[in-house]
Amino acid sequence: MEPFKVHILGCGSALPTLQHNASSQIVELREKLFMIDCGEGTQIQLRRSRIHFSKIIAVFISHLHGDHCFGLPGMISTFGMTGRTAPLHIYAPAAFEPILDQTLSFFCQGLEFKVVFHAVDTTQNKVVYEDRSLTVETIPLQHRIDCCGFLFREKPILPHIRRDMIDFYKIPISQINNIKAGADWVTAEGEVIANSRLTTPAEPARSYAYCSDTRYIKTLHELVKGVSTLYHESTYSTEDAERARLYWHSTSQDAAKVARDASVGKLLLGHFSARYNNESQLLDEAKEIFPNSYFTCEGATFDI
Repeated sequence: MEPFKVHILGCGSALPTLQHNASSQIVELREKLFMIDCGEGTQIQLRRSRIHFSKIIAVFISHLHGDHCFGLPGMISTFGMTGRTAPLHIYAPAAFEPILDQTLSFFCQGLEFKVVFHAVDTTQNKVVYEDRSLTVETIPLQHRIDCCGFLFREKPILPHIRRDMIDFYKIPISQINNIKAGADWVTAEGEVIANSRLTTPAEPARSYAYCSDTRYIKTLHELVKGVSTLYHESTYSTEDAERARLYWHSTSQDAAKVARDASVGKLLLGHFSARYNNESQLLDEAKEIFPNSYFTCEGATFDI
């Protein structure tokens, strides 16, 4: 199967610590790279992760709190110094466009590549990006300001050809695409060879949902139903549930409830509050509800 991975660049919350960087991830699918959020220090984390700057096609910003977007101007400036020529697409709430324009005009003059801005409606669940291999759709969230998550869906691939059967029935190469598309084969004698004998099923399409800062939403599981991997912020433990409600964040058990109700493959926890020196409690609490839960940490890579 083609690689579909998530690289964790930062999984901390707003207050800087020596333990975690601010929020940022790289989604890798079929040698294409997409960034989700770009907190302060993200470009340093890219270096540490040995991720090639030039392969990043687009950046998706969930909301306009600094720990999710302060790293973007510096990263764009660095892209300019490394000789980038390919356009960089930015998907973010509409209010970010004038801020980005002013920042680039002041600090990033003379870029040899285009920065293309795409305004995102955080209140709608809709596809905002599509290419031959995947779609990216928004996931409306509930935070103190406009905020959305992003759902990366791999497009289904065609069945695999059985080379032995193709050779046995001497099927011309010109018919391979038709058979992949579901056609049977009729021999010169009129025998119909069922498509199921000529192919093997393709691997199921994979999906990754990134749910950034949000309070617990009882209906969120409907939008992420059955995804292969779910990332859901888990800023607080249950003992700080009142604080989570006050600041429109989630506990790790809130995240686990969404994962359980959505029947996802696995749950990734992140956006940890700086108040915890030992975050194992967050993971333990999540596993009580959804056993297949994992911590994110800087430098970690997860297969979707």
